[in-house]
Amino acid sequence: MLKVEEISVDYGGVHALANVSVELAEGSIIALIGPNGAGKTTLLNAICGTVKPSEGRVLFRGQDITGIAAYRIARRGLLHVPEGRHILGPLSVGENLELGRLALGDRAAGGGNDLERVYGLFPVLQSRREQEGGSLSGGEQQMLAIGRALMGRPRLLLLDEPSLGLSPLLSDQVFAALQQLNREGLTILLVEQNARRALQITQHAYVLEQGRIVRSGPSADLAGDPAIIEHYLGRESADNRAGQAPASLSQANLKETRP
Repeated sequence: MLKVEEISVDYGGVHALANVSVELAEGSIIALIGPNGAGKTTLLNAICGTVKPSEGRVLFRGQDITGIAAYRIARRGLLHVPEGRHILGPLSVGENLELGRLALGDRAAGGGNDLERVYGLFPVLQSRREQEGGSLSGGEQQMLAIGRALMGRPRLLLLDEPSLGLSPLLSDQVFAALQQLNREGLTILLVEQNARRALQITQHAYVLEQGRIVRSGPSADLAGDPAIIEHYLGRESADNRAGQAPASLSQANLKETRP
């Protein structure tokens, strides 16, 4: 479905990504975890076309989409729900959802019950369809952002920090919806700061640090890896007790492998 091959992204001489490769099989749900500033959002932006890689390429369903305009990538069925939701506050919930149809392009002729599907997944949106999007709670706005993307009938959905700023209850609802979508066959690449939850709902995961992939494997294996537990799943380390930031996973790996 998606193959990212050795892509690099530079911002004014700063290397945001360096030779990153990621692969998603059709129907999979994959996590991308790592510290703030690791390059996770940059990677999603490079995949969806809002950032152009300086090296490497992105293949979607066997076709090279590197450098193609973002709206053309969206019309191929690769949809992105960015961090911060970016809904249009003055428009109603229903109007925000209808905007999602713009991503259909030539695929609009296929018909379908897109709106019913979104309302079935997020019933609160149907009850608030006449309400201004900006008046919704944070969790409801996140549901609206995902629903808007679903209106474009994605083949691959990229999500950037969907649980950011949400209560545990609303986070649970959003993650449950993503699992349901994946069970229905939707391929998902999930960037999520809540590494523990991300590893619980995904099949495979990549760990990104300082613009490089430093670890990858089945999510269940990573969730039981002592280094991942130490750095991402909340176990208190000696560095934390001393009031210092823990070493990065890549630094830990170097320490572990040093003769």
